[in-house]
Amino acid sequence: MGAYILRRLLLVIPTLIGIMMINFALTQFVPGGPVEQVLARLEGGGDVFQSIGGGGDAGAGLDTAGTDERYVGARGLPPEFIDELERQFGFARIVCEPGFTGKPSTKAPECRKEAIPMAERFGIMMGNYARFDFGESYFRSISVLDLVKEKMPVSISLGLWSTLIAYLISIPLGIAKAVRDGSRFDTWTSGAIIVGYAIPGFLFAILLLVVFAGGSYYQWFPLRGLTSENFDQLSLLGKATDYLWHIALPVLASTISSFATLTLLTKNSFLEEIRKQYVMTARAKGLSERRVLYGHVFRNAMLIVIASFPAVFISVFFGGSLIIETIFSLDGLGRLGFEAAVARDYPVVFGTLFVFGLLGLVVGILSDLMYVWIDPRIDFETRG
Repeated sequence: MGAYILRRLLLVIPTLIGIMMINFALTQFVPGGPVEQVLARLEGGGDVFQSIGGGGDAGAGLDTAGTDERYVGARGLPPEFIDELERQFGFARIVCEPGFTGKPSTKAPECRKEAIPMAERFGIMMGNYARFDFGESYFRSISVLDLVKEKMPVSISLGLWSTLIAYLISIPLGIAKAVRDGSRFDTWTSGAIIVGYAIPGFLFAILLLVVFAGGSYYQWFPLRGLTSENFDQLSLLGKATDYLWHIALPVLASTISSFATLTLLTKNSFLEEIRKQYVMTARAKGLSERRVLYGHVFRNAMLIVIASFPAVFISVFFGGSLIIETIFSLDGLGRLGFEAAVARDYPVVFGTLFVFGLLGLVVGILSDLMYVWIDPRIDFETRG
């Protein structure tokens, strides 16, 4: 098993580099880079999409002549300002002749602007990321790690509670449906979870706001935020109650659609195990139905469900529901990723992609270890 884990860990490096390389290359063809964003804001447009002129990434296609016609909104701005923006964003550098001792500037005849090739920019970025140096956000003047830490409580709350509630409800419900397969209980619960799965999360969130958050009927829950304004003045019990009060509706909205898959997976796993020979043998020995179900069937049937818990948690945790966060005015990783992509805030985009990609690959290894822990008969070391 040790050799298998070592091979998987070694595969993390090229896999992560491949993920970063593909996404980095794709951004070079996306219109409106960070330089365009700054120019659009200076022009009062507020958003680069209102003034895209057909160019690609601001770092692509830089010339050494210093022309600014490629930038929509650059008219009337001094070329030195554009040069400084390109240098700050890492798309260009100022190269001076040997022996030059002054401040590097394109105004000096001994210096010139030089575009940094895409491959070199990618190498510099990955070298920094290997040291876990993710730089600062282009537009927020805060390090990427600090920015992620700032948004983490919301994502932890939604991801952790949604996953736990889904498992705590779906597994017992799936077992009950398997035991009563074909009964009226099975039929009605199947209809209920299918309806829940069919309702879009954002639509259910709006319904919850309208009914329970002062929309038109009751005002039992707060409309926005993760905590109240006087949260710091509350007692420990008061803080816990206030937190749960705020998170109740967002968690319910983000969990409703996850019940169906997990419940039906649990039911089908149990049904498959119940029909096997070892269950019939256990019953023939006189074991009680409860002993057969939870002493023999449960461990085998729960292999797929429980072993996938790390991957499910990470996907919910880092997926971040943008719409749910927006509806309930929660500032989490979902909104952070969307805003960074729109603003072309590349340090945030690639920094979070690197961290979450690395965690996702490691969690994949943990899922395999969970399989072995639950069922020692599984041996990844000897599989072909």
